[in-house]
Amino acid sequence: MIYFFSDNHYSVEPGRHQYECLPEKFRKEIAFFMDDWTLLESGKWEKDCDLLILNMIGDTCNQPHPGAGAEAAVRRYCERGGNILLLHGSSAAFWKWDWWREIVGLRWTRGNDPDGQVISTHPVAPCVVKVAKSRHPLAKQLREFELGEDEIYTALEETCPIMTLMTTVVNGETWPQCCEAISPWNGKIVSLIPGHKPESTENPGLIYNLEVLIHYLKK
Repeated sequence: MIYFFSDNHYSVEPGRHQYECLPEKFRKEIAFFMDDWTLLESGKWEKDCDLLILNMIGDTCNQPHPGAGAEAAVRRYCERGGNILLLHGSSAAFWKWDWWREIVGLRWTRGNDPDGQVISTHPVAPCVVKVAKSRHPLAKQLREFELGEDEIYTALEETCPIMTLMTTVVNGETWPQCCEAISPWNGKIVSLIPGHKPESTENPGLIYNLEVLIHYLKK
């Protein structure tokens, strides 16, 4: 089973749009939740979870930051080598947990960052997301895509080694938009960062790459 937890992200609901755009063969394997951490906190999802997908930022959108029950379950899942797909700002899904901040690869940093890191930025512009020059096997499967004017997440903190899979150029500077990190327990943590507005999160090119990543990460 794939578990997908999302927040409304300032009422644009990117996770819901992405989930609904996936083919039925994916949706029938996914338990999707938005603005509801009850199951996440219970830990009942963890034992049969083949892949954890997140499109959320803790303590935003009038949602509480997931608490101790969620932390224990996510930690157990990670410690057994579970794979995670982080969409948009989800490197900050559990930003209050010290250990989480260390493993996500590229981390979206907020104004009240516990580690005192400089805040990340999101200029608004159209962008072309290109496949990086990489020997990673995903480099042959991912595809370039274009998005209209939208947030572009930049200046994230690199908290552990990453392999960059896709990039975009903003004001002459190249920024990673998809990357893979390996957790301390050998789980794959892949971030696919683009996509805020519905017209972005429903973009066929983005959805194609989302499908590729789900297939790659699902055990």
